[in-house]
Amino acid sequence: MTVASQLADFLAGVSVADLPPQSIDHAAMLIASTIASAAAGTQLESARIIRDLARERGGKPDASLWFAADARVPIADAAQANAVLSDAAASDDSDLRNIVHAGTPLTAVSLAIAERDGCGGEAVLAAIVCGYEAAGRISEAITPGFRARGFHGCHGAVFAASVAASRLLRLDAAQVAQAIALSATSIGGLAAAADTSVAREYHAGLAAMLGVNATLAARRGYRCEARVLEMPGGFFEAFGGVDGATGAATATHQLGESWDICTDMAIKLVPGGHPYHAIAEAAANAARQGNVAAADVASIVIARPGMTKLSGPLHPADLIDMAHSPAYFAAAGVADHAFSWEHASAAKIADPVIHALIDRVRVGPPPVQDAERYRQGATVTIATHDGRSFSNTVFAPKGAAALGIDWRDVDAKYRTLVPAAGVRVPEIEASLALIHDFRQLADVTALTRSLRMSDGT
Repeated sequence: MTVASQLADFLAGVSVADLPPQSIDHAAMLIASTIASAAAGTQLESARIIRDLARERGGKPDASLWFAADARVPIADAAQANAVLSDAAASDDSDLRNIVHAGTPLTAVSLAIAERDGCGGEAVLAAIVCGYEAAGRISEAITPGFRARGFHGCHGAVFAASVAASRLLRLDAAQVAQAIALSATSIGGLAAAADTSVAREYHAGLAAMLGVNATLAARRGYRCEARVLEMPGGFFEAFGGVDGATGAATATHQLGESWDICTDMAIKLVPGGHPYHAIAEAAANAARQGNVAAADVASIVIARPGMTKLSGPLHPADLIDMAHSPAYFAAAGVADHAFSWEHASAAKIADPVIHALIDRVRVGPPPVQDAERYRQGATVTIATHDGRSFSNTVFAPKGAAALGIDWRDVDAKYRTLVPAAGVRVPEIEASLALIHDFRQLADVTALTRSLRMSDGT
């Protein structure tokens, strides 16, 4: 059997009863998180451009453009535009093994198809769980090689979209295998562009759109090279630099024994690149511990496995810079004794106190003790001019499934970000209640209707 067919046989055959309750709960949290991030994205030009293009193309009014009053377009266009909307704000989710934002295309695709076809909430949640599993397994097979070879995480996210779409469109296992294979040969995306421009969210839109298109083609009988993942020169080798047998073993290992959405997913509870959340958290903890004032700081030292130098822009000038600047996260955490959604604002990104501290950020030797416990974690040590030192370690950022995710944190994110889309408090609370009770929804259009309650900008 091919890798695609092994994954398809398992993921197409899994029933809701086979899934652990935590996986269903985390899928609902992903919906809330993705919509919240999308609301913040309504303020960004990149998202507006893709939404405007979808409107101009027109077509069958299958699914809603979120937060755009009465705007409905074909499902692939809706999935693309809504995925860009969420990813643009750098506030969505990540697989902590490789920072693949699978939840963004998963939610965008699943809600679009469910809205068109009248699917219920339970089916959508199961599709999200299975899509996350596909993305996690295939992405792990090319990690860390894909990043070193210059590719972006959208190469894994596309499988989330196609498998979720396949579940909701009720493809059989042979068709799902073809949707996976077509996805493998469809996706592109370069990390260099994603790290320095709005190509990052463009990639999210591509993962959603191409995943839908692959699934629709597979349902009609379109056939691709079934061995495309593991064959010589195939997906695993081209993108991950691993031979097919090694990639295959990773992608199919112990299917069903655990679920990636329960073990490796993380929801962003603050904005920006997920690898830097623990840095900000540890910096804020250390600063509070010592009640350290910014003027007293002599140095801020970051230590984490594999980190040897500061990456990204040192002094960020905008949201793109900020999202990729570990120095900013460390300095902001120390300056404000906290790190929050406010730190994605223009005012905070330009804060002179934070920028003064950025020049004191250094990278220390990678930790040796408990190195295996770091899951995008970090240790931050603050030294003061009078000789004091305060250190804190965060092994995984808040919002990581491995730590347990609290609905109260997800709710706080939703209530903080959704007002940016022009949604009033009563509708915010009503939509949040629908998400909490999502499994019981007979038709998810109740939720998508609530996301058309803005001024249509």
